[in-house]
Amino acid sequence: MADVRLPGTLTPLFPGLPRRVEVEAPTVLAAIDSLEQQWPGLRDRLVAEGPTLRSHIHAYVDGERAALDTPVEERSRLDVIAAISGG
Repeated sequence: MADVRLPGTLTPLFPGLPRRVEVEAPTVLAAIDSLEQQWPGLRDRLVAEGPTLRSHIHAYVDGERAALDTPVEERSRLDVIAAISGG
């Protein structure tokens, strides 16, 4: 199972969603889709049409920048990060 780490900005929007969850999935998109089954609406917060990651969302698999089709190995760490901007 891959270790998925989610941004803290999502947890208040989805009751019961932990910041860290284990998922079995072959790609980043499949991992997000797996989470979507338990927390409907989560995919829309992370994925835009195309599909592609939303412009303010970044994914990293084992420390390397990832896209939705990036493979996720059984013991991978998938970090989903929400960019924060301000002025």
